[in-house]
Amino acid sequence: MDDKLTEEAPFNPVTPYGKSKVWTERDVSPMADDNFSPTFLRNATAYGVSPRLRFDLVLNNLAAWAFTTGKILMKSDGSPWRPIVHIRDIASAFLAVVGAPHELVHNKAFNVGVTEDNLQIRDIARIVGQTIPDCSIQFADGASPDARNYRVNCDRLSETLPSFQPQWNARLGAQELYEAYKKYGITLEDFEGPRYQRIGHIRKLIEDGALDADLRFVS
Repeated sequence: MDDKLTEEAPFNPVTPYGKSKVWTERDVSPMADDNFSPTFLRNATAYGVSPRLRFDLVLNNLAAWAFTTGKILMKSDGSPWRPIVHIRDIASAFLAVVGAPHELVHNKAFNVGVTEDNLQIRDIARIVGQTIPDCSIQFADGASPDARNYRVNCDRLSETLPSFQPQWNARLGAQELYEAYKKYGITLEDFEGPRYQRIGHIRKLIEDGALDADLRFVS
């Protein structure tokens, strides 16, 4: 896989989540006119500390395993490629687009990330292992290749909008996560439970009767 995908590459979503994003672009783009100016930001896989921390993201998750158990638990065989980007750089991309001249971003798509941070999962695990002391890489039972396997060129956004200059990389992100985990003392129950994982949290709300079958809050 030498070639990184640009914004012109054909879509090939492999999950319902991915398909929903493709369909959104497909259906919203024709609506663009003088009164409606969409821009499509295709974010790489996020990582990093934020007020609503997610542990179902690869770098956050591997760092949490390492910190709480001493094991970097690989749930795939580690071979898939994944572009990753810090949440602060994602936020900076949105700010850059909001403040950009209309003609530069009108009805256009941009990959959001750092081209150099296209990493294989096993490389992300090695970075975590070099950052968090006394941990080792292990494979979960039944670990197999992940169908989500892609590399992305993210140069267009910074070339179009020089105000967007990513500040983070995987190694800085791993260190930030380690410092935050030490500061707040996260536990295995915290990140494997429903509190910080989207689907797990939704299931918990349904079980508790807070959400109905249509995922609407019960009044």
